[in-house]
Amino acid sequence: MSKAAVIQTIRDIGIIPVVRAQSAAEAMKAIDAIREGGISILEITMTVPGAVGVIEEVSKRYGDEAVVGAGTVLDGETARACILAGARFVVSPSLNLETIEVCRRYGIAVMPGALTPTEVVQAWSAGADFVKVFPAGAVGGASYIKSLKAPLPQIELVPTGGVSLKTAADFIKAGASALGVGADLVDVKAIREGQSQVITERAREFVRIVEEART
Repeated sequence: MSKAAVIQTIRDIGIIPVVRAQSAAEAMKAIDAIREGGISILEITMTVPGAVGVIEEVSKRYGDEAVVGAGTVLDGETARACILAGARFVVSPSLNLETIEVCRRYGIAVMPGALTPTEVVQAWSAGADFVKVFPAGAVGGASYIKSLKAPLPQIELVPTGGVSLKTAADFIKAGASALGVGADLVDVKAIREGQSQVITERAREFVRIVEEART
């Protein structure tokens, strides 16, 4: 899948599940539940044990049926390892210019984290395809995204942190290109209790909310 196709898929679906888990097996169960709920985008964070291996396994197992990315990437070396394992996009909670440079070199979509207007513009100017606004919920939520979009309509923002079933529609209406969703979707407690359908149902609900908010 080309970089352009990856970017368009992220825009179209509008939900980026942030997969954090205490084991690779737990992460794979969450991934299967998310995909069953109609979301083919998967961000595997570097906090998952053996995360690079999980990215490689998902990439091989699903091919173009899933858009697998790497999350919580803090440096260029980690970005390169994830890309070589099959990551189609790279996400960071902060702005690291080396990470952006590596992704651009390999033709991979990159989504650095930023919070202030200065950081957002710096990330975009450095070549970010999307800018992850984190932690969005802690600084005003949807109203903050709306405030950023007013002077910066050309920058594609992905709020993360504070995105839930209750707030998702407001973030989309405020101008978010997509939403990064963590524990509110990827409920590892449900996985451990054998209730993976909880994640599947939430995934379907998030997809529905985004679609309705865009109409």
